[in-house]
Amino acid sequence: MKVFVTGVRGQLGFDVVNECKKRGYEVIGVDIEEMDITDANAVERVITAACPDVVVHCAAWTAVDAAEEAENIPKVRAVNAIGTQNIANVCKILGCKLIYISTDYVFDGQGTKPWVPDQKDYRPLNVYGQTKLEGELAVAGTLEKYFIVRIAWVFGLNGKNFIKTMLSVGKKYDTVRVVNDQIGTPTYTYDLARLLVDMAKTEKYGYYHATNEGGYISWYEFACEIFRQAGYLTKVIPVTTQEYGLSKAKRPFNSRLDKSKLIENGFTPLPDWKDALGRYLKEIGYADHS
Repeated sequence: MKVFVTGVRGQLGFDVVNECKKRGYEVIGVDIEEMDITDANAVERVITAACPDVVVHCAAWTAVDAAEEAENIPKVRAVNAIGTQNIANVCKILGCKLIYISTDYVFDGQGTKPWVPDQKDYRPLNVYGQTKLEGELAVAGTLEKYFIVRIAWVFGLNGKNFIKTMLSVGKKYDTVRVVNDQIGTPTYTYDLARLLVDMAKTEKYGYYHATNEGGYISWYEFACEIFRQAGYLTKVIPVTTQEYGLSKAKRPFNSRLDKSKLIENGFTPLPDWKDALGRYLKEIGYADHS
């Protein structure tokens, strides 16, 4: 199997390339320097030359607050929507599979019921969510051989994430304030990469949700467990989103994703998020104190 991966300098793309190499698959990884996904001609030239069996499309504009700035909106759309359409168009010509990574942000985050993969009542709260939804629609409207995989609360070796932020502020301050009214489950890119490569070998196309197992938690609970496992004595104070103060982009309160479709289709679920956190802390050089 020959796999083509976009966004290889990001958290997920990096791990997908490593997972493919581990399994002995031929893998070609690109980032913006090798292929600007907003340039349709470049996309056609580079992917056609590679002639892959599957494209795993991890590249995206993921700076959620910066996406709200008026001057950035066209750029965000160019990457998340138009760039994805460019990739889908080439996959159609080549007849190869496409795995598109999406987000819980395509939903409005209301209520407490977990979102199921095939429900279509999208109401994104912010520009990032809206443009990722446009990317989803581009894929589903162009191809038949596609997987749309929605994830949430992502952490991996490359780039910024909540765990790195908590470890940094936990070193500097005795107490930190963390919101306790946004609920979801973290996703470790190392574990997700394994699932995506498993998917790539199949023809079980469609929409999926994939986060680590272990139940739904708040960011506050996540922070408490991060400090516990890292051996920090930092005190975590739970606050509401309103008390914390508004960010530029609205965040969903309900990021619960129903992942039962994975099991129904024979895929192995991701491990428990606490286990994933422990492995990640080791990966970035923190011993597990649990």
